[in-house]
Amino acid sequence: MFKQYYWRLPIYILMLFSGLCGTATATNPADADKIIRQAFDAADDGFDMAKTQNHYSGWVSEAILEPLLSYDYLARPVKLMPKTAESMPVISDSGKVFIFKIKQGIYFAPDPAFKAKKHELTAQDYIYTFKRILDPINRSPHASFIDGKIIGMDEVQFKAKKTGKFDYDLPVAGLQAIDKYTLRIELKATDYNFLYVVAYGAFGAIAKEVIDTYGEQSGLHPVGTGPYMIEKYAPRHKIILTANPEYRGDIWDFKSSGTARDDQIVKQMKGKRMPQVGRIEINIIEEEQSRWLAFQDKQLDIDKLPQIAAPTVLDGEKLRPEFSKQGITMDRVADAGTTFSLFNMRDPVVGGYSKEKIALRRAIAMSYSNVDEIAQMRLGQAIKAESMIPPNVVGHDPKYRSSLGYDIDLANKLLDHYGYKRGADGYRSLPDGSPLLIKKTIEPAALYKIQAEIYKRGLDKIGLRIDFSVGNFADNLKAASACKLSMWGGAWNADFPDGENFLQLLYGPKAGQGNHACYESAAYDALYQQAVALPIGEERSKIYQKMSRQMEADTPWIMHSTRIRSWLARPWVIGFKKHPILHSDWAYIDVEKH
Repeated sequence: MFKQYYWRLPIYILMLFSGLCGTATATNPADADKIIRQAFDAADDGFDMAKTQNHYSGWVSEAILEPLLSYDYLARPVKLMPKTAESMPVISDSGKVFIFKIKQGIYFAPDPAFKAKKHELTAQDYIYTFKRILDPINRSPHASFIDGKIIGMDEVQFKAKKTGKFDYDLPVAGLQAIDKYTLRIELKATDYNFLYVVAYGAFGAIAKEVIDTYGEQSGLHPVGTGPYMIEKYAPRHKIILTANPEYRGDIWDFKSSGTARDDQIVKQMKGKRMPQVGRIEINIIEEEQSRWLAFQDKQLDIDKLPQIAAPTVLDGEKLRPEFSKQGITMDRVADAGTTFSLFNMRDPVVGGYSKEKIALRRAIAMSYSNVDEIAQMRLGQAIKAESMIPPNVVGHDPKYRSSLGYDIDLANKLLDHYGYKRGADGYRSLPDGSPLLIKKTIEPAALYKIQAEIYKRGLDKIGLRIDFSVGNFADNLKAASACKLSMWGGAWNADFPDGENFLQLLYGPKAGQGNHACYESAAYDALYQQAVALPIGEERSKIYQKMSRQMEADTPWIMHSTRIRSWLARPWVIGFKKHPILHSDWAYIDVEKH
């Protein structure tokens, strides 16, 4: 466990820098008396998005760092829209050249890194951000989104690997600032998801001065052009965001997608200057019961309904009267995501590609009851995941069924056939006769203890011992990134709404950099390369299905479920609607003072 510490930029320093930078021109309309109190059920991993793919890090970073594009808050299916760009880009050369015009007058939040000067967002800031993702020293889990795609970048990366230092001053033909506010990106080949990549939070603009100033501590000092900035950060305990005084502000002007709920939100919010909320207080509360008690006690304004509370709070898919009478609103949505268990393919016990190792993983998969998971761990708030691509994501096939169903008899026969013999105690040994112990790492929350019980029940039936070690999410993520966990539970929510975003999690070149199973399969990688070369459509989706079959054949993952979230908001929270891709919604909502 890392030692807990606090980082805070004192208010008097902010005031000093605001004065020196001339905040009389700042337009952020946020009201410091409007506060949203929320909880995360796991810890972040700092906010240097070039180095982490932690869900909670990304959630906060979305409020601080701004990519060129983002998403319409209400539109379903999701719809891209300009963020710091003046408009959607001009695209030419069969989708290989993109010209972005950046809005003028966008400034980074005041910070000592800028030495009392205002730093205006320019095309060079995005060039620097893209380069940082591809700097080999950062080992970015997001590098594969653009690695090998930008003309001229391979040569710069090769030199960096050879010398041990990335030269950020070297020009790259495919990343050019035509002028101060015009960015030209040229790809080697058409990438049909490139605009989604550009809208991804990891490509939110970073200023070189910030990284030069804070170095390895940059994850504790995120500085961006977005509506919020960090005021206080106690890692794994508390995060407080306040309004960025340099934020330009905007007008809430989204259109209803035709639902009654959307119509109500438009009526409440249309025409307001945003953001309205001036302070975000986030507590890390991993235990569901503690989080639910905090919401009931009105210590939290927004929270996803803990699964343990679902039977007493929900009547089917509606709130029970005692909760709706309190004015609580609910937005019930299925995640654009999935959950799974992963095997470390480099692990000496469960890893490897020999037939007996594949048989072991497949037997473990067939001993796990997803029916029990949904009933006991998820308390009915989930649906079974059949493939790697969840519903509401391009490439999902509702008719697809996994070849690895719950089947204790077949699992036992498979282990018998490949020489995993039972001893007198009923437990099996490895084919060479040495002891066999499965090791799985879990988080401390109560629901993972329930999942551990489901695993143990199934594995007992096929004669496999299992041992569980408990660690917090941030530490487990670091260990998984280093290919050091034997088994671990994973989850992924879409960064962009295409199946590629899920299938890239097992792409061989990403092993240890997002591919936490450290899976390397020539067959899978060839299918991935074939798929991404095709336009989005039926042919590409067919290859996606073949990739799911290849995953099942090798079994680096055990697919579990897609979670159904019931997001609750207190009556004073206005305009709240959970977006399937965006996570940070604080800049789109309002609070009635109470």
